[in-house]
Amino acid sequence: MVAAIVFALSRRAEITEAYRLITAVRPARLPLPVACEALSVVCFAAVPRWLLRAGGVPMSLGRMTCTSVAGNAMAGLLPGGAAISAAWLVHNMSRRGAGQVLAAAVLVVSGVASAASLLLMLALGTLAAGPSGPGTAVRPVLLYGLLPALAAAAVLFGLSQVTGVRRSLRRLWARTGGRSGRLWQVGADLTDLVGRARRVQPRVLPWLQPFVFALLNWTFDLACLTACIWSLGFAVPWQGLLLAYSLTQIANSLRLTPGSLGIAEATMSALLVASGMPPGEAIAATFLYRIISFWILQPVGWACCAVLTFEEAHTEGRR
Repeated sequence: MVAAIVFALSRRAEITEAYRLITAVRPARLPLPVACEALSVVCFAAVPRWLLRAGGVPMSLGRMTCTSVAGNAMAGLLPGGAAISAAWLVHNMSRRGAGQVLAAAVLVVSGVASAASLLLMLALGTLAAGPSGPGTAVRPVLLYGLLPALAAAAVLFGLSQVTGVRRSLRRLWARTGGRSGRLWQVGADLTDLVGRARRVQPRVLPWLQPFVFALLNWTFDLACLTACIWSLGFAVPWQGLLLAYSLTQIANSLRLTPGSLGIAEATMSALLVASGMPPGEAIAATFLYRIISFWILQPVGWACCAVLTFEEAHTEGRR
C-alpha cells in the first residue's frame, strides 16, 4: 500500500494523463489483449497437466486451468499467498489421485520450467535492446552469472545419464537416507515417481513440452501487453519491450507486496519509459495490462476456487 501511494503521489501528473488516455481506448481492439491473456492462462495450466499425465494421473485441461487460476488468485491477493496457494494446489491435486509427492514434484518442475523460460526471454530481450538502456546493467549478469549456471546444469545433466554416476549417486543416497526413515521414504517415493514417469513417457525429447508450454505462457502474456499498447493507439517500443517485460516479471516474482501491487506498475511503467515511451502512455499501457492480466483474473480465480471447494464438500458429503 505504501509503495502504491508513493508511486501515485510521485506521478500525479502522469497518472492523470494516463487516466485520460485509458478512457480513450478503442473498444473494438480490446478483445485481442483479452484473448492473448486467455491463451497465456491455458498454456500456464498445460504445464502441470502434462506433468500429471506423465506421472500417470489424467486431468482435463479445463479442470487444470480452473485449478491454476484459483491458485493464482490466492497467490496474488492474500498475504503469504504463495505458500497458501502451493498448499492448496497440492491438496487439490492429491484429491485427484496424484498423491503429495507427485503434486509437490509437479509444482517444483512447473516452477523450474517457468523460471528457465523467463530467463531465456530475458536473454533474448537483452540482445534485442542493444548496447544502450536497461540492457547495459543486465548484460554482465547474464554473461557472468546465468550462462555459467546453465553450462553447469547442462554438464550435470549429461553426467546424470552415465550409468556409473547414477550408481554412485544411488549409493550416496542410500547411505544418507538410511539415517532417517522419513528421508528414506521420500527417496523411495521419488524413485517410484520417476519410474512411473519413464513408463508413461520413456523418451527424453517429449519432456521439453513443459518448457515449451511455459515459454508460450510468457509469450502470450507479452502479446497481451503489446496488444494493450496497440489498443490505446500508441507506438510499440519493439526494441526494448521484451527486456522491459522480462525484468518486470522477475520483479513480480519477488512478491514484495500482495499481487506485487505498486511494484509491478512502477517497474513496468519505468522500464517502458526507458524503452522510449512517453510517461503518460507508459503508465496507461501498464494499467490496462494489469487490469486484464491481474484484476480481471481475480474474480475468475476466486469463482473457480468456490466451485472446486463446493465440489469437494459435495463429494465428501456423499461419502
